[in-house]
Amino acid sequence: MEVKTSLLDNMIGVGDMVLLEPLSEESFLENLKNRFDHNEIYTYIGSVVISMNPYRSLPIYTPDKVEEYRNRNFYELSPHIYALADEAYRSLRDQDKDQCILITGESGAGKTEASKLVMSYVAAVCGKGQEVNKVKEQLLQSNPVLEAFGNAKTVRNDNSSRFGKYMDIEFDFKGDPLGGVISNYLLEKSRVVKQPRGERNFHIFYQLLSGASDDTLKKLKLDRDFSKYNYLSLDSAVVNGLDDAASFRTVRNAMQIVGFMEDEMQSVLQLVAAVLKLGNIEFKPESRNNSTDESRIKDKNDLKEMCELLGIEQSVLERAFSYRTVEAKLEKVSTTLNVSQAYYARDALAKNLYSRLFSWLVTRINESIKAQTKARHKVMGVLDIYGFEIFEDNSFEQFIINYCNEKLQQIFIELTLREEQEEYIREGIEWTNIEYFNNAIICDLIENNQNGILAMLDEECLRPGTVTDETFLDKLNTICAEHQHFESRLSKNSKFLNDHSLPHNCFRIQHYAGKVLYRSEGFVDKNNDLLYRDLSQAMYKATHSLIKELFPEGNPAKVNLKRPPTAGSQFKASVGTLMRNLQTKNPNYIRCIKPNDKKAAHVFTESLVCHQVRYLGLMENVRVRRAGYAFRQPYEPCLERYKMLCKRTWPHWRGPAREGVETLMVDLPIPTDEVSYGRSKIFIRNPRTLFFLEERRRQCLQDLATLIQKIYRGWKCRTHFLLLKKSQIVVSAWYRRFAQQKKYQKIKSSTTVVQSYIRGWQARKLLRELKYQKRCKEAVTTIAAYWHGTQARMELRRLKQEARNKRAVTVIWAYWQGTKARRELRRLKEEARRKHAVAVIWAYWQGLKVRREYRKFFRANAGKKIYDFTIQRIMQKYFLGLKNNMPPMSPIDKNWPARPYRFLDGVHKELQRIFHLWRCKKYRSKFTEEKKAVYEEKLEASKLFKDKKALYPSSVSKPFKGDYLEIRKNPKYQKLNSAVEEKVLLADVVNKINRANSKGTARIFLLTKKNVVLADQKTGQVKASVPLLDLASVSVSTKNDGFFALKLKAGSASATKGDFLLSSDHLIEIITKLHRSGATAADREQINIDISDEFLVQFKHDKVCVKFIQVAPKNGNSVSCKRKNNRLLEVLVPTTA
Repeated sequence: MEVKTSLLDNMIGVGDMVLLEPLSEESFLENLKNRFDHNEIYTYIGSVVISMNPYRSLPIYTPDKVEEYRNRNFYELSPHIYALADEAYRSLRDQDKDQCILITGESGAGKTEASKLVMSYVAAVCGKGQEVNKVKEQLLQSNPVLEAFGNAKTVRNDNSSRFGKYMDIEFDFKGDPLGGVISNYLLEKSRVVKQPRGERNFHIFYQLLSGASDDTLKKLKLDRDFSKYNYLSLDSAVVNGLDDAASFRTVRNAMQIVGFMEDEMQSVLQLVAAVLKLGNIEFKPESRNNSTDESRIKDKNDLKEMCELLGIEQSVLERAFSYRTVEAKLEKVSTTLNVSQAYYARDALAKNLYSRLFSWLVTRINESIKAQTKARHKVMGVLDIYGFEIFEDNSFEQFIINYCNEKLQQIFIELTLREEQEEYIREGIEWTNIEYFNNAIICDLIENNQNGILAMLDEECLRPGTVTDETFLDKLNTICAEHQHFESRLSKNSKFLNDHSLPHNCFRIQHYAGKVLYRSEGFVDKNNDLLYRDLSQAMYKATHSLIKELFPEGNPAKVNLKRPPTAGSQFKASVGTLMRNLQTKNPNYIRCIKPNDKKAAHVFTESLVCHQVRYLGLMENVRVRRAGYAFRQPYEPCLERYKMLCKRTWPHWRGPAREGVETLMVDLPIPTDEVSYGRSKIFIRNPRTLFFLEERRRQCLQDLATLIQKIYRGWKCRTHFLLLKKSQIVVSAWYRRFAQQKKYQKIKSSTTVVQSYIRGWQARKLLRELKYQKRCKEAVTTIAAYWHGTQARMELRRLKQEARNKRAVTVIWAYWQGTKARRELRRLKEEARRKHAVAVIWAYWQGLKVRREYRKFFRANAGKKIYDFTIQRIMQKYFLGLKNNMPPMSPIDKNWPARPYRFLDGVHKELQRIFHLWRCKKYRSKFTEEKKAVYEEKLEASKLFKDKKALYPSSVSKPFKGDYLEIRKNPKYQKLNSAVEEKVLLADVVNKINRANSKGTARIFLLTKKNVVLADQKTGQVKASVPLLDLASVSVSTKNDGFFALKLKAGSASATKGDFLLSSDHLIEIITKLHRSGATAADREQINIDISDEFLVQFKHDKVCVKFIQVAPKNGNSVSCKRKNNRLLEVLVPTTA
């Protein structure tokens, strides 16, 4: 018999609250505490998992645990989050049902960790492979990025999610992940400008200042000191257990894995730095002549640095902080902002900048992790969103969050009841109505389009005239006064004479989780979420790559006077979309509970847990599950577990499992109304019945154990006896065999010894004879050797004596020759000394004569000698001064020491020329091959375009980068990489001009050594490939534009579709590289460059004239192209100042 584990085996407390008996709030809490004290942090309510935050690491998430829960029934093992994740994954994979996992609970309850555990489990049990592992890694690494930008330290949680996240993970038919889509809800952007005491701003600010290198901080114009930034709270800047520097490195690595390019990461960090700089901008009041107050910026240094980071003109942003322009149809009114309004505008800009950056991050992550195939996908959604919040001071954010939780509670009850009803109908069990609290009336109070609180708040925000939080509260008191779940000082439901906890500026709503008191102050402003149009337009003028994407409403060409939707209406629409999405999926619930407020292990605060149990509606959930049948189980495992309770089913039941269970239940003393039989499951109404079965099974197992022990002991004794008997026979047989073998071996050994002695004697006799013969032969050989040696030595001595005699004669002759040579040498040296003495005496005599003659003429030549000496000293002084005042080695340095004397003018200029040539030679010798190539390209561009093209001067200071798209590194262009095998000389995005409508289409322009390739920017598919041999010439204008035409040779294979008219921001570099590629190739002619303001372009069978016209700037300084007729395209180039 196969023994299986079960939820009911070795149970601490009750693993499933549906089986709790008796059911009350006290027993519910006692069961949770009992399990928590024994490190059992997971408990079931049917298929719902309750998760208690242990505030410490537990050894229950190992790879062995993953394998233990893999492909196991939900109730087969003790409660665990892996069981729910496995159930959801198998339902998605095997039954083709889309799943969603809803994770709720208050801040600090462990929602984020629960979502990570679910995703890590799914990643561990799904398929393997390079692509699959890449997708899994990207999905998992999206968490650190979103946590850095969306999480913060609060008084309740050191890593609290300050936004709601819903991730759809998409799978293929095999269950392997293909990608995902993330949706974010209601980022708490007010935290950017203000944090409650004991809390921090978002993690990324502290991680950037702590973990970025000094060079990065210098580029971002930041300092590591937190105290220098007004938006960062100092009382909780450092958190125990959080290493911000290490987290920053983790975030950068995660962004690279997800697919962020280096320039994108730099742009994101620049925006984060800009937010910090924005918080340091302060204002001072200034009075005008017309007695109006306006504001001025105190210290413009932070404003200047912020503008440099974002590429905004300082004067434009400064004016946007001081003035507000209101447009109404054709009329514009500009008003000044006082200090408080300026601070409001600054904070609104900071909040919008950060929240839009966060939304952009989510969109960018979605681009990287989205599924590449368009086939139908299976989807598993994971929702990690705020739990119900009841604080001492509740405002608009808590109101919105609690509204979302009301909707989640509503869908939770509806889906739970629907799931129960569907299972009863599926099993053929009669469905009985279940009484429960329906919170639809509370949802209607908040979201009703006519009289809902959100609708009235929007109406109040849109109403002309003076709008304040007091007028909004008055409106609520007027319309909602009689609603049974709404209370205020003036409503009919309030008991303000006895209830002094309800202030005048507050209202109270009876939520499903309890009453919550909301302070109306700030509701109108937070719902408006207003950003002045002047600030949006100032942001749109920035040259930063991201800012224009984040503030599209700032485009002056697309001015929209319509008021933007309010924060409440946006969130209401998002929640509606989320609810519709969840209703299409099979729900799975994880309810997270925080055991204490101290973030301490082994501490269970009963009042806090009781509060969470109430507002999570867990008791209501248990009652709904128990309203019909408390326990249900398929017939096969039920029969397998309890068949020993009936003699007719034990030990083997031969018939169908249902009949076996019915036989078992009839045989037991269980009332018939306690059980019902479905098509595939048995339903037990009362938990006491289940516990009765478990108790009978335990007793029966004890009896069976005793019986098994008895039978086993008897079998063991019989087996031991038979083994002894068999062993005795075997031992006897082996002993007799051994004795005979030993006797045989003894006889055999004796025979062998006798034989060996005889053979040894014969061998030794033969050996002696052989040795004697060998010795005789060796003696003869030795005597002969000695004789020959004696003869050889005598001959050697004779030869040596002859050699010695000859050497003695040679030595005597050599000594005699040496003596003669030395005597001759001494004679010659003596003769030379005499001759040298005569020469020296003669030289002295000649010198004396010359000196006597020279004295006669000295006075006559003294002036010339003094002049020559003076000139020599002046030149010496000049050269020494020039040595000490040499200019720098830079070739562009024009400095040269001043000329001290006029007569040195020619020499001075010649030395300056020689020094400059030598300095240039030294500078050139330091060039690398790559740098030489860059300067050669710049020199080539100068020859081609200097004084010919108006665009040329602006390109001089910009280095030629070549590969602007990083095409070999960017995974987006992997397909294009495989299509282009040659080395890419230039990669850029150009606009291909369509002749039909003169509109530009973005194309990837690749230049290799042999081809020009045009590819689609989105898909990377090659649209055209033109060999450089087919390229006849390139035409450009003399204006300040980026248009150029690639003219193909007539009759070539590439000329069938006609010439290409393109525009690019890097025209000078493209044309230069094209020209050089033709000049360096030996197998083709040099490409001709035609510079003219009017040239012809061949489009298929027609020739079109492209004409460039200089016009006054309109709507910006962009170049535009217009089609005048079928034969003329006009390019309008704005005049530059």
